[in-house]
Amino acid sequence: MAENEQAAPRAKKEETSIVRIAGRDINGNFKIATALLRIKGINQNLASAIELLAERKFGIERTAKIGALSEQKLAEIEQIIKDPAKFGVPMYMLNRRKDLATGKDLHMVGTDLIVQTRQDIEEMIKQQTWVGFRHQYGQKVRGQRTRSTGRTGATVGVTKKKILEAGKAAAAPAAPAAKKAA
Repeated sequence: MAENEQAAPRAKKEETSIVRIAGRDINGNFKIATALLRIKGINQNLASAIELLAERKFGIERTAKIGALSEQKLAEIEQIIKDPAKFGVPMYMLNRRKDLATGKDLHMVGTDLIVQTRQDIEEMIKQQTWVGFRHQYGQKVRGQRTRSTGRTGATVGVTKKKILEAGKAAAAPAAPAAKKAA
């Protein structure tokens, strides 16, 4: 009994319930790839690639929960998120290749991505491109049909009273036709 009591107070890793990565609060109970999916600008493939890179470059276990990682390990993951191309992520996984302003291959996440997308749309509107016109008028941009879907505004409903009146008018016998004079 005495041996069990002494073995009980082990040094347990401290887990945090909320972790901040790339300007986003993330639940600490998620595994690395699942936690990275909560960041805007990171999809399933990129999250898996970052998780694999973190394991190979920094020795972070893929099965580890994000809340159990130290501040240093989180900083290393954040380095990969900020510049994935530097760590060997293929260029096709980046979300901003051949940037119009710089010509570089970039990857943006979080509010940077939101702001840059909004600026791109404003630039297209200013240049009066077709896509810009569609954005300006709130229409669909990528060639979808608009005849029946994507409608905005209030719906025009039909009341029961109007339906009953229309039904009575249709059911009423027609007036006799006037005779033609010969």
